[in-house]
Amino acid sequence: LFLAVCAVGIGGTFQYGYNVSIINAPTQHIHKFLNETWSSRYHKELNADLLTFLWSVIASIFSLGGLCGALIGGSMAIRLGRKGALLMNNVIAILASILMGISFPTGLFELLIAGRFLIGMNSGIGFCVQPLYIGEFAPKHLRGGLAMGTSIFLTGGILTGQIIGLRQEMLFFFPVLELLGGEKHLSLLLSSSCVPAFAQLLFLPWFPESPRYLLIDRGDELSCAKALKRFHGSSEYRREMEDIQRECFALDGEKPKKPWQLFTDRGVRWQLITIIVMTMGQQLSGINAIYFYATYVFEQAGILAEEIPYVTLGTGVCECLTAFFCGLLIDHVGRRCLIIGGYVLMTLWCTVLTFSLTYQELYSWVPYMSMTCVFAFILSFGLGPGGITNTLTAELFVQSSRPAAHMIAGTVSWMSFFTIGMLFPFIVNGLKQYCFVVFLLECFFVAAFIFLVIPETKNKSFLEIKKEFHKLNFGRNA
Repeated sequence: LFLAVCAVGIGGTFQYGYNVSIINAPTQHIHKFLNETWSSRYHKELNADLLTFLWSVIASIFSLGGLCGALIGGSMAIRLGRKGALLMNNVIAILASILMGISFPTGLFELLIAGRFLIGMNSGIGFCVQPLYIGEFAPKHLRGGLAMGTSIFLTGGILTGQIIGLRQEMLFFFPVLELLGGEKHLSLLLSSSCVPAFAQLLFLPWFPESPRYLLIDRGDELSCAKALKRFHGSSEYRREMEDIQRECFALDGEKPKKPWQLFTDRGVRWQLITIIVMTMGQQLSGINAIYFYATYVFEQAGILAEEIPYVTLGTGVCECLTAFFCGLLIDHVGRRCLIIGGYVLMTLWCTVLTFSLTYQELYSWVPYMSMTCVFAFILSFGLGPGGITNTLTAELFVQSSRPAAHMIAGTVSWMSFFTIGMLFPFIVNGLKQYCFVVFLLECFFVAAFIFLVIPETKNKSFLEIKKEFHKLNFGRNA
């Protein structure tokens, strides 16, 4: 099971995290490339406004690709199977890597834009299908921990991108390493997304298709039994087989639903509201504001400018480790405790950080409090909403609704990601440090919603979770 999660994660959410972070390191080199390409092509200088526009397109087209990927990911999972969709998704990643890699030697920045769109699409599909696949082959007593592989590989991808993207100052500490952050390695850096894609193409075929997909969607009981034996062992698979058969009987041949059908289905009304609130809450929680203010906070704490990249790298390590520890705790503590506790703690740290940033220069110890709040917020995010959100999305729906639910959750996530990217600079410029008041209110609201609405899903089958929501959807007496 562990190896299966690794094979799925390396080409799934790892790509998402890696490609979000890797584009930040070569910003100056890409600006130089755009200027040189424009000058050689049109024999005039590229003005500053157009340069900013082209860079914004290169950076933000990733989100548009992710949105498109989320919209087709569920359909691919139904048509090709969960495993088949992930394998096919790697073709998109390889094509994107080729386009980005040859954009610099050919002097065509349009290929870089196309490549960023395609790698965004790859990330959107992976972000949709990976938790779907893991949630369906995991036994219910380990489902939470295995599903956390989605967040562990995402944060691992972000951390890997931060490490590889460090420029020449890294060579001061590790002179034997020749990292890809320099200008001469830019093509290799941007085409490096093909490495996890080839790794998944090499390892994932050794693992079977989702057992639930094989039995419920395809009606292939023999292949389902073989897959369960591979995943759970010959002695343990019967219990999972009985659980899948009960769900198959309850669905009574119901076909996979389209996303728009979920909005008119009263039986999943509160599940749908829940994943929309949780997904928006995760993206709009203030984690982007924390990273935005991190450099300023570290400077005020007296950290030298040349050392700040390594402290920032520490925030990535912090987020990755908390995702790992969340995976160890989730099946013991439960989903509700971790996610509610995470949001409550984030509310607290937003409150403290607002005061500490306001009175930053009043006392010498206040900057250190601000720095503590940055790391504490990231820890709270990783232990709560950063990991539990995707796990719950996979658990709240039965087989016929699950792919459509992941499409909706992915679409909401990418739209929220794009919206916060567009509005965040204006929020910060207008409210300064008081922007955290907005985020603390949002965190408090989401925590209250989860406390009132979402039942505990630990060690429960998908049918048992559906029965819990039946009371909300149809009333207590239904």
